[in-house]
Amino acid sequence: MSGRVGDLSPKQEEALAKFRENVKDVMPRLPAYCNDDYFLLRWLRARSFNLQKSESMLRKHVEFRKHMDSDNVLNSWQPPEVVQKYLSGGLCGYDREGSPVWYDVIGPLDPKGLLFSASKQDLIKTKMRDCERMHVECRAESEKSGKRVEEVVMIYDVEGLGLKHLWKPGVDLYGEVLSMFEDNYPEALKRLFVIKAPKLFPVAYNLVKHFLSEDTRRKILVVGENWKEVLQKYIDADQLPKYYGGTLTDPDGDPKCKSKINYGGDVPRSYYVRDQVQTAYEHTVNINRGSSQQMEYEILFPGCVLRWQFQSDGSDIGFGVFRKTKPGEKQKAGDMTEVVPNQRYNAHMVPEDGSLTCPEAGTYVLRFDNTYSLLHAKKISYTVEVLLPDRSSEEKIQKLEEKLETSLCL
Repeated sequence: MSGRVGDLSPKQEEALAKFRENVKDVMPRLPAYCNDDYFLLRWLRARSFNLQKSESMLRKHVEFRKHMDSDNVLNSWQPPEVVQKYLSGGLCGYDREGSPVWYDVIGPLDPKGLLFSASKQDLIKTKMRDCERMHVECRAESEKSGKRVEEVVMIYDVEGLGLKHLWKPGVDLYGEVLSMFEDNYPEALKRLFVIKAPKLFPVAYNLVKHFLSEDTRRKILVVGENWKEVLQKYIDADQLPKYYGGTLTDPDGDPKCKSKINYGGDVPRSYYVRDQVQTAYEHTVNINRGSSQQMEYEILFPGCVLRWQFQSDGSDIGFGVFRKTKPGEKQKAGDMTEVVPNQRYNAHMVPEDGSLTCPEAGTYVLRFDNTYSLLHAKKISYTVEVLLPDRSSEEKIQKLEEKLETSLCL
């Protein structure tokens, strides 16, 4: 049994009746449209019909709605101007079964610019507002079609996904958004299409997948070069933007439907209200005058990403990344090849962050250089991480690429 209205086992029917009784005290604090079995069953399915866990989840949601003023967010609150202009995404069209379709356009997104220009709370509230808007669309389509629409389709356009999107504060914020979605909008996702996935996608996905439930992960489909044909199987052409393989355009003929989908872009510095985000560093090291400090990281296979953040106390510091030469290479084994040029950073004024996609396996060395300073020791606070790709996603992308190469050869 699916656990949905009209398809319940006797045990599920019993659980629903008990759940309804257990949470009757909080139901008046929720919008009127929540007072039905469709709504209650979403929480039960999300926790595999475990009454205690489902009740705890719903009660936390009631407090979340009160704290975020969810009932009024669509009518009485507007995101800051910079968020409205540069946070990409939007609702556009419906699938063949009437489910609203939401687009997230990742490439043009500027995580650092947004976090330097708006508060984390405003960004999270904006995404919550988007969730509320999607529910409004579901209810409207339910009334229009006469059948219940509960779920949305999401299309993730990840063309242009790059190292800037792996900036740790941005990834951490995205994790909070995913947790909010999982905890407060359960069973709201029908399926999620990932299109135009670059080789970096498995690394990015591995960073956030632990925020997603197993059920959500099963709904994620990484689509290959035939993504337009795949989307057309689920979405009629007149409901799919021409830019994404359909026939839908804005009234002015814009194939991207920019009146509905925001494509983001780099945030102008005129919007910045801060030049850094507070960071808790994992390590601290004192580097004597005229000396340096090296940290080695073993990269087991190509495609891993080294990500670092650091700040210095009082003065600048040199920094570079090297790879130890392996036996058989032109240089002697143990020598180092520079992969990120060593240079001096004013990390005492603005914390530095960066990342490197490692093109090959080996030992990589991150070096803090204070050899140029004959008078001052430096205190460095830093965090370094090795980001691994999600192997299942990587295998899917490799198979898609192999399939494309085979078709080109034929």
